[in-house]
Amino acid sequence: MLDLRRVATALAAKRELFTGYGAAHGSALEGYRARWLEVSALPQAEVEARLAGVAGPGARPSAEHDRCRGPVVPFAPRWHTHEEARAWARQVLVGVPTIAVDGSQISPSKDFSLPVGAVQIGWFENHHDPAGSYVKDVAFEVLAPGELAIGDHGDDGFPDQMVNLHRFEGECRRLVACMEAYRGREPWPVCFFDGSLIVSFAQQMAPAHQARYVRAVTGLLTASQRTQVPLVGYVDTSYAADLAAMLDVIGQVRGERRVADAAFLHPLLTWGERTPAWICARDDRVAPLDGKYYEQVAFTYLQTTAGNPPARLEVPRWLVEAGRLEAVLDVVRAECVVGNGYPYAIETADAVAVITMQDRERFCAAFQRFAAQEGLPLRFSRKAGSKLGRR
Repeated sequence: MLDLRRVATALAAKRELFTGYGAAHGSALEGYRARWLEVSALPQAEVEARLAGVAGPGARPSAEHDRCRGPVVPFAPRWHTHEEARAWARQVLVGVPTIAVDGSQISPSKDFSLPVGAVQIGWFENHHDPAGSYVKDVAFEVLAPGELAIGDHGDDGFPDQMVNLHRFEGECRRLVACMEAYRGREPWPVCFFDGSLIVSFAQQMAPAHQARYVRAVTGLLTASQRTQVPLVGYVDTSYAADLAAMLDVIGQVRGERRVADAAFLHPLLTWGERTPAWICARDDRVAPLDGKYYEQVAFTYLQTTAGNPPARLEVPRWLVEAGRLEAVLDVVRAECVVGNGYPYAIETADAVAVITMQDRERFCAAFQRFAAQEGLPLRFSRKAGSKLGRR
């Protein structure tokens, strides 16, 4: 049991470390904010000249840089009540389909002698038509022992990684299918991907699995351009520092205390405002990149709540160059109004896809019955057997 008096004493003993960190962090934020304002005022040609010769400066200016001419893209509509905001959102969304996909998973348990996993992909397609029609559905896939092996020699040292990979690929495949279904149709929908289109997290994986992540997400980008259906990768709480890295390069400073982009941008933005779009130029070590993928992703930071830092939105570069980004972002804003600060479509897709603890227990029981029916040599640990016996 936690003794709160001891917790308070232990925290007080580290008071100076916490306050010192806060002061240094605040100073770093101010420094990056000042440099951001300076760089935003420079012509695009000057920014590009200062980044010339740097392979991965973090970010490069997009076609919006000179057009926006400043650090913030303003948002004109202002409301006095939430009812006025919702009326605006309804007007923006009417007749515009929004589609979101999310996934959930069951990882292999060490309590069972046979490794088994599962992935559930859920999607929500809201037509925003007078009839109020929508689609909610799921796809469920069981992962057998051979599909959970990730080692070069078929070992299953990290089966959780394979479950994550199957889930990621499944989400991408479903979104591609949705885009293809709307190809050539008007009005075009907006497709939401819950997370980043930049796969930095794959750097620590084997090259073969890095390649699968890259193939999945580049398939999304290609499908979006082929079908002309907008795609938005939505990161609600972003710790990316691409703009901070770019500011370090331009300022020729060593970013020893580099901060997240969203943190230094936050005081500059009010609800609905955003930064100009930038092209991702992150210096990653993801093996299959070869500099050909991140440059096709643009990003902007959009303020979607009153108090929290802005969300990071990643979109295919073609959207920016086609001049369609602002219309797409109005749909995102409207979804956030309906969802009280978070896109309603993503929130609903998450609810459709989620696998609860009770669901996991039911899956384990179903697998036990299946193993018995098929004569599979399934054994339980004593701990698992005790749990099943109590339930």
